[in-house]
Amino acid sequence: MTDADQELRVSKIRNGTVIDHLAAGQALNVLALLGIDGSGGEGVSVGMNVPSDTLATKDIVKVEDRELSQSEVDVLAVISPEATINIIREYDVIEKQRIDRPESVDGVLSCPNRNCITTGDEPIRTRFAVLEEGLRCHYCGEIIRESEITAHLTVT
Repeated sequence: MTDADQELRVSKIRNGTVIDHLAAGQALNVLALLGIDGSGGEGVSVGMNVPSDTLATKDIVKVEDRELSQSEVDVLAVISPEATINIIREYDVIEKQRIDRPESVDGVLSCPNRNCITTGDEPIRTRFAVLEEGLRCHYCGEIIRESEITAHLTVT
């Protein structure tokens, strides 16, 4: 088998976002974060556990005709801080950015504490401080561990 036979062969996208250098095993979490379940009709390519020069293996997600919001990028930075985001227009990368782990994540996660003010009828947007051990609710102090983040996503 030649090196050419071992290359990842995923077609280019015309317009959209390529999320590269995801931690291996995170592609499905990224799809959940983006609210992609196959019903929206968007073109999606996923590569999981592919060889990487910088990571042992990585995941890649390509989403056609979609650019990420800042809040989506912030949560992505928490679940896969080594990821890069490439914005594609007319098949060319027009912007490439490394994501930075934010100090806080606002409005994209629900608080697991049923007594938190954000889970009631009050029109209060959630806010979580980003810590080493996970995320802490700004209002009640509840901690969401990194392994639990996708269960609390509210992005659709």
